[in-house]
Amino acid sequence: MNISVLGSTGSIGRQTLEVLKSLPEIRVSALAAGSDYENLALQAEAVKPRLVAMYDKEAARLLQKRLPGVEVAAGMEGLMACAQLTDVSLVLNSVVGSIGLKPTMAALEAGKDIALANKETLVAAGSLVMEAAGASDRSVRPVDSEHSAIWQCLQGNETESVRRLILTASGGAFRSLGKSEIEKAAAADALRHPNWNMGRKITIDCATMMNKGLEYIEAHWLFGIPYEKIDILIHPQSIVHSMVEYEDGAVMAQMAAPDMAQPIQYALTYPKRAARASEPLDFSQALTFAPPDYSRFPCLALAMQAAETGGTLPAMMNALNERLVGAYLRDEIAFYDISRLIESAFDSYTVKKLSSLTDVDEAEAWAEEFWKCQS
Repeated sequence: MNISVLGSTGSIGRQTLEVLKSLPEIRVSALAAGSDYENLALQAEAVKPRLVAMYDKEAARLLQKRLPGVEVAAGMEGLMACAQLTDVSLVLNSVVGSIGLKPTMAALEAGKDIALANKETLVAAGSLVMEAAGASDRSVRPVDSEHSAIWQCLQGNETESVRRLILTASGGAFRSLGKSEIEKAAAADALRHPNWNMGRKITIDCATMMNKGLEYIEAHWLFGIPYEKIDILIHPQSIVHSMVEYEDGAVMAQMAAPDMAQPIQYALTYPKRAARASEPLDFSQALTFAPPDYSRFPCLALAMQAAETGGTLPAMMNALNERLVGAYLRDEIAFYDISRLIESAFDSYTVKKLSSLTDVDEAEAWAEEFWKCQS
């Protein structure tokens, strides 16, 4: 099997290439990244893809100098070319942010299966993506540990027999802090995730719990389960990655160490389970669960509000959140400015029906203009 890896220099992309070292039957035909051309060059030298791409056009120019014998594409067109490459049957999409949407759609339209680690794709345009998957008879395989857990717990069962999905959340870097402490916390503090080693954007989303809100929306589209049947629990140990409760009262839980290698590998090898060296779980440790605190983490409630409103609101919220997280990482705004400005945008934005990618583009443009007015 040949695959493309989009976002190859990010956390998931790097781990994917590591997992592939033990899966010789899978060959990488294309690699794509944002602007880190130096690391992409090293990856290309190792796996020897047919095509590489950089979203940043200057980075693509520099990459071509590093790889004179390799075809280098640039911009969104380059990401889409990697997603549509003829000999590829599976596209792993782990790019950061809403730029992952168009390559996902391009891959599905070209008849490729998707291993999706870019949650913003389904947040911004879940109905369009799943419609495209259905039309092309292609699968969207979840890579996020929570959705992979649900996917694994659903194997052999009908979604009609599901009473509820239970998404677990670590609670992020500030899970044990009071609101007054969180209010003063800098981005450097938020980046100290207690359980996971992830990219900067997703780590901040974990601290605000926006990440779990995005996953709430993603779970709805991936599994066709209504929002009223999706619950969230704080699980600080990150051992139970998520659960499915069935109508007969049985609860299926998928458990593993807090390590992305297992869900990545399952998405690549499905329906088979390939052997993987891993330490056995320590079942002597206590596993605890608690409901989320919406007062300390208002982004979660805002994401759930966007989900229930629907239309273009999730796309606008997602785009604005990306800009606010960037500002927080640059120490330009405070932690609770993220939720405050998203709530303010909700009050000003006119929600539209989501009918095409043009509607997503317009929602994102509105978010950009709103942010410019605030900064």
